[in-house]
Formats: sequence, C-alpha cells, structure tokens
Amino acid sequence: MRKIIHTIFSLAVILLLFSCKAEAQKSKSYVIGFYNLENLFDTYHDSGKNDYEFLPDGANQWTQAKYEKKLRNMASVIRAMADDNKAFHSILGVSEIENRHVLEDLVIQPEIAKANFQIVHYDGPDRRGVDVALLYRPDCFELLESKSIPYDFNSQRIIFTLDSIGKDNFRTRDILMARGLLGGEMFAFFVTHLPSRIGGKGNDLRSRGGEIIYEYSLKLMEEYPGIKIVVMGDMNDNPTDESMTVHLRGKENVKDVEPLDFFSPFLSMFKAGYGSLAYQGGWNIYDLILVNHNLVNAPEGTLRIIPIVKKKYYGRIFSKPFMTQQDGQYKGTPFRTFSNGAFIGGYSDHYPTFIVVTNK
Repeated sequence: MRKIIHTIFSLAVILLLFSCKAEAQKSKSYVIGFYNLENLFDTYHDSGKNDYEFLPDGANQWTQAKYEKKLRNMASVIRAMADDNKAFHSILGVSEIENRHVLEDLVIQPEIAKANFQIVHYDGPDRRGVDVALLYRPDCFELLESKSIPYDFNSQRIIFTLDSIGKDNFRTRDILMARGLLGGEMFAFFVTHLPSRIGGKGNDLRSRGGEIIYEYSLKLMEEYPGIKIVVMGDMNDNPTDESMTVHLRGKENVKDVEPLDFFSPFLSMFKAGYGSLAYQGGWNIYDLILVNHNLVNAPEGTLRIIPIVKKKYYGRIFSKPFMTQQDGQYKGTPFRTFSNGAFIGGYSDHYPTFIVVTNK
C-alpha cells in the first residue's frame, strides 16, 4: 500500500512539474529595442571610408583606451536595461556602428556576454562608414533570412530637391531587414538610420526612406500572411513628421490602426513632452519603433505589443542618472561621448528606446 501511495505521489509531482513547465513555455514576453551607439568606431582605418577622425592620430585622438571605454559604456547601458526588465533584449537594433568588428567586441563585454547576442550586419555605402545592425538572442529568435535594402529615388509620390547629379552622388545607410521566428511566430525586423538633417537635407529624403520600408513591408505581408513587423531606427524625424505619419502610415492610437497601417507608440509620448535626444534646448524622439497591425491586433494567445509606461504608453525611453549629464551647459540631456570636440567619456547623445511584446 505504501508503495502505491509513493508511486501516486511521484506521478502527481511529475505531472505538476510538467504542467508548470508547459505553462512557462506557453507564457512568453520579449523586449525589442533600438539604440543609437553614437559613433562606435574601432581604431583602425577601413579602406574606402572617411573614418580618419576616429584614428589615434585623427581629430578625435581615438585611442584603444577610449575605444574600450566606449565599449564598456555601451554594454553597461544594455545591462542596465536587462536589470530593469529582468531579461536581456531578445532583439536590439543599433546604429552608428563602424563594422562587424566593433559589434563582436561589444557582445563579449562581461556585462552582457551571457546574453549570447548574435549579429546581423552588412557593410553599407555610407561615406563615413557608419552602418546599422541587429543583435538577437538565438534562444528567442531563429533567423531565417536577412537583407540589406539599398536606398533609392524610385518614388512615384515624392518630389525630390536633389537634381540628377545630386542623386548620383548621394550616399546613406542601407536598411536592414531580418526575418525569422520570435517565440515560434513569424516576424520581420527593419533597422534603419534615415538621412541626416545636417546640411539642410530635406524631409523628402527621409520620406523616401519611410516609403521604402513600407513598400517592402507590404510585400512581406502578402508573402507571409499574418507576419508581425517591427520597424526601428534613428529616423532623424519625430513621430509627427511626414516620413512617419504619411509614408509609414504611423497611427497614434491602437484603435485607429487599419490592416495596412503601423502603430507609432512614441507619437503620443512625443506630444506629452518625452524625448530621446535634445537639440538646441528642445527634445525630440528620433529613436522610433513602429509595429504593424498584426502585432497590435494579434489573436488571443499570440504575441502582441502591450503598454509598459504608466499603463498607457506602449514604448519606453530608457534613461538613468549615469546616462545623463549632471552639470554644465547640457545638464539633464544624454551624457554623450564628445562635447564640443572633446572626449568626455559619456555614453551616447541618444537614449535607447524599447517595446515589450507578450502572449500573456
């Protein structure tokens, strides 16, 4: 009799453990974010690129010690986000990185090495050599394909200010697309760094960037019905600008998101006064993340975006005191790497942003 009772008890424990394990496997949450790393360059010259200011004898006197300090700083921010979220990002898009080598150096930093981040990166045509890339955890995301999508001027709707010679000479970052399975569901991630505003570059250039992403998204939604799409990057535009609202069809409220629209979580935050970078005394949110209809209105039990700030905002701008200038002219703004041409040992002139998706 005692043997029977022991056997029944053992079976009950096994069933309970199996049930708990199955429930844990069924309940999933993932952090998806973007971070402009502000000129993460190594100390070597890349052939054909204008990276001379980031050499030991260049204008920034970019030494190995400064490079290693920069790597530690970037890793400490990524780790701080993991500590806050109780998990490392599953997906982290990055911009202003020189090459794959700097990412390989970054992901092995002690603060973040256990995340085992894998890298998706392509060398792009930007003259300074800065690219975008995607870091992902292979225990969360299974990469199926990736592409580097070139910038072009093949638009039927946008009137460009550049003449034919200007277009031929124009160079900017390619757009990165990575498609795969996040928690077993089909996802596509776009990472972009749209053309700068420096030198009076018009919003037509950034509008074309948004249009390229949108056109490619439509192709993916047609080829893979139900695919969930996340667009992230340094847009050099606010979420209220034409590139985001018209050409990417970013909507402020989830209830207004139609099947071919995107939801723009940081639009309402921008209107409420939040910012991810400061310029001439004003705050902007250029570090944007948008998601398609399938991730907003997902079937029950599948991954969907959820509010994470004050139970109403679907995005978060991550800032901590150590990432923020504590005194001087730029007090209260992101603690950057350089100020007025001098190395000050900060982190980035942008705060990172992220969203959370869950099936809970």
